[in-house]
Amino acid sequence: MIIKRLIVGLMIVAGSVFGGCSSGYTNDTGKQMNPLAERYVKLALEVGKHHDYYIDAYYGPKEWQQQASKRPLTELAEDAQSLLSAIERVSPDREQQLRKDMLQVQVRSLLAFVEQLGGKQLSFDQESLALYDAVSGALTEADFDDALAELDQLLPGQGDLNTRLDAFQRQFVIPSDKLAQVFDAAISEARNRTKQYIELPSNESFTLEYVTSKPWSGYNWYQGNSHSVIQVNTDFDMQIDRAIDLASHEGYPGHHVFNSLMEKHLVNGKGWIEYSKYPLYSPLSLLAEGSANYGIEVAFPQPQRLEFERDVLFKLAELDASQAERYYQVQSVLSKLSYAGNVAAKRYLDGQINKQQAIEFLMKYALSDRNKSAQRIDFIERYRAYVINYNLGQDIVRAYVEPQADGDHDKRWQVFSQLLANPKSASMMQTRAGD
Repeated sequence: MIIKRLIVGLMIVAGSVFGGCSSGYTNDTGKQMNPLAERYVKLALEVGKHHDYYIDAYYGPKEWQQQASKRPLTELAEDAQSLLSAIERVSPDREQQLRKDMLQVQVRSLLAFVEQLGGKQLSFDQESLALYDAVSGALTEADFDDALAELDQLLPGQGDLNTRLDAFQRQFVIPSDKLAQVFDAAISEARNRTKQYIELPSNESFTLEYVTSKPWSGYNWYQGNSHSVIQVNTDFDMQIDRAIDLASHEGYPGHHVFNSLMEKHLVNGKGWIEYSKYPLYSPLSLLAEGSANYGIEVAFPQPQRLEFERDVLFKLAELDASQAERYYQVQSVLSKLSYAGNVAAKRYLDGQINKQQAIEFLMKYALSDRNKSAQRIDFIERYRAYVINYNLGQDIVRAYVEPQADGDHDKRWQVFSQLLANPKSASMMQTRAGD
């Protein structure tokens, strides 16, 4: 999962070279923006004193973190309003326009989060728009009927789809004694593919840990200095496709790559200190989660993914590779049920259904078993509207990249990398995609 963070010319894409540091410190707009960015970072750290999960990563000046105090929420809201007014008065040059736009949307999100902490009630859609700059579409049960009917034809047996899917997928569970070997192979391949198109910092590294009793399946804890701790939750059996999903999403070209390059080139290179901290409940999360999910298919286009998993991962896990194509047919249809989680979250958090009804909805329309559905509701209770960042974020990033790539694989990597190099919120990506 998370986070999951650059500027045109900073990435090496298909043989190009990183540009040098820009004039972020020295030009007139930079001189105006830098103190405002510093105010934002310090304000975000103070908001983090009111919520344990708000600051997901921080690698700015240690003294700022040490000096952050738990001031009243009303004071934080007033400071956020004042900061927004100050940012609005800046007349940026072309280079700094994106910086100003992103700083504005980030501060607006911070203000909305502070107001929520202070008791302001927002609906699911209002919250997702205020915090993440996007709203998931209005869907009903009927929107998932075609996918359920298709699965009814694909899955062997008769009767309850959830039971049949569970029986089918048990054939593709990675044995616990093979999990480390399979995941190591997946993340090594994801890293090698990413390095063909993106130059990684020479000191980048990660530590892999297997954990239990978490509401998520995987997490990237970015530590700074191009190092991540990647945790994989083993509460439930892991099916073979999750190895590539987690290796790419949490690692390459997902959260680990995003964060380490942002630190090197935005924070250290340009001096844009606002990117030295990552607020979880912010518009940056939609890009982070959306690009990490979309990055899976960038690194592993479906035919290549099927070939690698059939020829390498299935064998390492000692699974029947002859069933790989059928397995991915089912997974492709299951992906059409992704937004069922958004519907369940919206109805549950808006009080339209209770917890048990939300679990039953997920069992029927997301086809997750009871235990996994309950774990998913635990995630929704903790992270609320954050759930839209995975599927809606992926779709927004894809809609931004694909028209510019025009079906060319190398171009897809280039546009994708440039998006990571120039962080944009959802509305900013949608405006460009609609041009």
